[in-house]
Amino acid sequence: MGRLTPTDHPDLLVGAATGDDAAVWRLDDSRALIATADFITPVVDDAFTWGRVAAANAVSDVYAMGGRPLLGLNLVGWNTEALPSDMLTDVLLGGQAIASAGGFVVAGGHTIDDPEPKYGMAVVGEVHPDALLTNAGLRPGDELVLTKPLGIGIITTAIKRDLASAEVVDAALDSMTRLNDAAATAAIAAGATGATDVTGFGLLGHLGRMCAESEVVVEVDVGAVPLIDGARALAEAGSVPGGTGRNLQWIEPRLDRGRASDLEVTLLADAQTSGGLVFGATDAEAATAAVTELRSSGHEAARIGRVVEAGDGRVRLR
Repeated sequence: MGRLTPTDHPDLLVGAATGDDAAVWRLDDSRALIATADFITPVVDDAFTWGRVAAANAVSDVYAMGGRPLLGLNLVGWNTEALPSDMLTDVLLGGQAIASAGGFVVAGGHTIDDPEPKYGMAVVGEVHPDALLTNAGLRPGDELVLTKPLGIGIITTAIKRDLASAEVVDAALDSMTRLNDAAATAAIAAGATGATDVTGFGLLGHLGRMCAESEVVVEVDVGAVPLIDGARALAEAGSVPGGTGRNLQWIEPRLDRGRASDLEVTLLADAQTSGGLVFGATDAEAATAAVTELRSSGHEAARIGRVVEAGDGRVRLR
């Protein structure tokens, strides 16, 4: 990997250098294309639901850049000897349902034979270059807004261990299949220039990368971060995915824990699937308006902290 160097081109507005959610290519002064791809292994037993989760997870990167999805291409790994084709049809129907809800089309795709099933999408979207959200766009004085509760990784791990109640599972599925289109609209209305979606790197990982790329220091109010009901109890019982531990290892050198407990830090680092957006609103009034608007449409959004100053990319917990 060390031999790879980021591509540089005047029309490549966002490439690999900053580890952002998607690539962005400028077409002209008023249009830019967003390109992304993501796929996951099954997180639930129901094929149709897995398809919905995977598609929502894939298109989230477009919303994280402030864009609108245009089309998706299915990406499938399928064990043709062990799994029926009708089950794959259900997976693809789940993806189609998310595309319909998001107003974009599925225009084909590609399938390979794979002993472990995988599904996702490559998605193309559009954005005005002046309305682009990036992970390098946080500014001192921004108020941080999180648009979905945490706990997905803990709950999906509990599902695999048959430890999660039906109520907890339903709450997780509702969160994972909720699109981030309204969250992106709220971010733009709140004057955000910095945003990212919270997925496998966890809130601390994604926010830590944003701080590093934006060259700022943030404070997170631990008690203000929303959690899916039941996630804390499952984490206390040891239902923690391996990815969460790797997230903690990455963020630890740039994390000031304050008085946060090990459990609280673990929850903040929980590896998410199809999580919400975290963005920086221009001030407290804009952040409050964004949270109010999102809650009115069923989002469990919250103000979770602030960008306190320019600096070395540290995350402080309080």
